[in-house]
Amino acid sequence: MAKSVKIYTTSTCPYCIRAKQFLKDNNITYEDVDVSVNQQAGEEMIQKSGQIGVPVLDIDGKIIVGFDKERIKEALGL
Repeated sequence: MAKSVKIYTTSTCPYCIRAKQFLKDNNITYEDVDVSVNQQAGEEMIQKSGQIGVPVLDIDGKIIVGFDKERIKEALGL
């Protein structure tokens, strides 16, 4: 069963681009939320992660701050 993946990003964040490319390279479907234009999503991200940096990944409720490839792979079961 596919995992629910949501990634909080901004358009100018290079690590966000890398994280999204990693998901694409692994054929992972994800919801991309740009917190620079969606204030409500930004507040949701802060509630989940306790900080304001991006990217933040929510993989089936597991929160990963930053482009931490090993933690992302573990959360996705890759």
